[in-house]
Amino acid sequence: MRLVCFILCFLFTWLLSAQENVVQKKDVKIGLVLSGGGAKGFAHVGVLKVLEEAGIRIDYIGGTSMGAIIGGLYASGYSASELDSLLMNSDLSGLIQDNLPRSAYNYYQKQNKEKYIVSLPISKGKIGLPSAVSKGQRSYDFYSRLTEHVRSIDDFSKLPIPFFCIATNLETGEEVVMEHGFLPEAIRASGAFPSLLTPVVINDTVLIDGGVVDNFPVQRMKEKGVDYIIGVDVQGKLNKYEDMKSIPLVLLQLAHLKMYENMPQNMALTDIYLKPNISKYNDFSFNKPRDIVYEGELIARENYEKIKDLAEMQVKTDEKSALKISKTPQTKLIREIKFEGLENYTEEFCLKTMEIFVGDSISQDDLIKGIDALNATDNFESIHYRFTEVDGAYILNFNILEDDISAFFKLGLHYDNLYKTGITLNFTKKYALFKNDYFSVDFVIGDNFRFNLDYFLNSGKNWSFGINSRYNSFEEGFFIDEIPGEENPSNVKTSVDYNDFTTRLYWEKTLKNNFALRAGLEHKFLKAFTEESVDGNTEEIIFDNSNYVNLFGKLSADSYDTQFFPKKGFYFDAEYIFYLWSSDYYDNFDNFSLLFGEIGYAHTFFDKLTFHLISEAGITLGNSPNQIFNYYLGGNNENFINTFVPFYGYGVGDLNDVGYLRTAFTLRYNVYKKHYANITGNYARLSDNLWNGGDIFEDTLSGYAVGYGYDSFIGPIQIQYAWSPNTKNNFWYFNLGFWF
Repeated sequence: MRLVCFILCFLFTWLLSAQENVVQKKDVKIGLVLSGGGAKGFAHVGVLKVLEEAGIRIDYIGGTSMGAIIGGLYASGYSASELDSLLMNSDLSGLIQDNLPRSAYNYYQKQNKEKYIVSLPISKGKIGLPSAVSKGQRSYDFYSRLTEHVRSIDDFSKLPIPFFCIATNLETGEEVVMEHGFLPEAIRASGAFPSLLTPVVINDTVLIDGGVVDNFPVQRMKEKGVDYIIGVDVQGKLNKYEDMKSIPLVLLQLAHLKMYENMPQNMALTDIYLKPNISKYNDFSFNKPRDIVYEGELIARENYEKIKDLAEMQVKTDEKSALKISKTPQTKLIREIKFEGLENYTEEFCLKTMEIFVGDSISQDDLIKGIDALNATDNFESIHYRFTEVDGAYILNFNILEDDISAFFKLGLHYDNLYKTGITLNFTKKYALFKNDYFSVDFVIGDNFRFNLDYFLNSGKNWSFGINSRYNSFEEGFFIDEIPGEENPSNVKTSVDYNDFTTRLYWEKTLKNNFALRAGLEHKFLKAFTEESVDGNTEEIIFDNSNYVNLFGKLSADSYDTQFFPKKGFYFDAEYIFYLWSSDYYDNFDNFSLLFGEIGYAHTFFDKLTFHLISEAGITLGNSPNQIFNYYLGGNNENFINTFVPFYGYGVGDLNDVGYLRTAFTLRYNVYKKHYANITGNYARLSDNLWNGGDIFEDTLSGYAVGYGYDSFIGPIQIQYAWSPNTKNNFWYFNLGFWF
């Protein structure tokens, strides 16, 4: 009996011990290290998909550059499939390039921005080169929007998955481990590739891409006390000289020289080392996300047994809820708005530009639109922001770094049938006299000298003030009915030398970047003449040589998605000019007015075929002193001044009268990317009685054009063949570069 009791006690003790061993099975912590590698880092998402499938619980994530971006988003609670969806549905290349929609620019910028090929900073009196291709603002906005649910977490070890990333101190070259702060700032700093993205300033420390010092931070992960490390290496290899034909690739090579020094040690510290086969891709293959993600999945599946064995070593716990992204309100009531870093721009300027004010309830999309508008001013190097919740409302905190470059040299080129060849040299100065102001002057050197000077003082909510002064000159043949000194002019085409010098002082009110109301005072000096030979002497026949003082008002709206080849949007421009006084060269001046307006509408079908309608009219009220103030129709120019109007099928100024109606219908097909084929029909009626008792189609003239255009980096390149059934004449129109 004693033996039986002893055996039973032994068995019972053994069973308890075995059960305790099961309960107390040692858990293992797994760290995941994601290297930098630009677009090749998309492979990290493929690896994550397989790790989730195998049941791996990631206990710590560390990464550099793209590894920091993917790792930071995963650590904040996104699943691998959600990250995969983000990659497939986001314009990642556009984010990095800071491509802004045209709607982000205010009306003044829309009219003046798209004229230059290059913009070079001027510092200490010397022309330099831009510090980077992009400011990285849109990528920061992207990270901020995606990590809104963890905005209150300053300690990255408190994220759903503990996280760190690596950046480089630009001034000292030292490694900076980012473990605290604001997550969007940290991952933006870790991925600030030199020459591509501007540095990030955090607590007065200037940070750039962490890949410069540690692109595969396995040693740092080892210091976190994890038991096993899975390392995903998407780094490239050192290139041959013939494969480095751009500045970014040269800089990338320099960074790689440092990166690969510690690779043998880093590889040895990993327990599972995954190296996707992505040799055919490079750091800028942002248009290949699906292919690169697949390569990540492929390498993980090749090592699936090792991954599965590691998963089996972990104690399974139900921590799925920790990875769920918490819901946030769709809109936030703004209780207070704070700014840090403003010196040369006022808070009112920033608020009016963003159209965000205290008391507003804004969504994340509203905020991003506002930030885009502020970014579009090109006044700021970075715009960082963060919400702080107080009693159900929010304080919106802005930390703004102004661009320390305030002067620029810009260059553009152009050719058209009227002004011929022109190269524009521009000098731009911000906060030239006051905060929020902008000064710009263009000198156009070529066949016809021109210049344009702009000064604009943006006062925020109130009326803004501006000065515009321009000089234009060209020589063109017009049909002239009235030639001074000739009793019976023959209405033949006469070569006219046309010179216009106009200065405007105006006040402007804008609304949501699309609408502008402008009113002011204008001085105009106009000289138009022709030359003829009389008895061997050349004499000028003057059509006008007078100064004018005028009052004007202008109402404009512009929501086109692009300035050239618009696919959607609306355009409206109406102007009234009252000629108040004249020096009166021919002593025949009497007050008169010019009223003209234009409406445009673009809509695209099937994502390729755009219907573009333009309709306009002009009328003279009162008696103008001479024919030079008539409306002149003809040509295809988009940089006409005064009363010159494009009309396909006729030469510049072939048609003229004191009033006109014109409508143009264009069908434009997007052949390939930025290539367009088009056909246009335009119709006009010229008369001093526009409405003609309701019969506005009587005596209608018509012209047609077919053409091809390319929206290039130097501006639109277009060639058009035009003809008119009324005259049987035909024309070739050609223009190259931005219109100015």
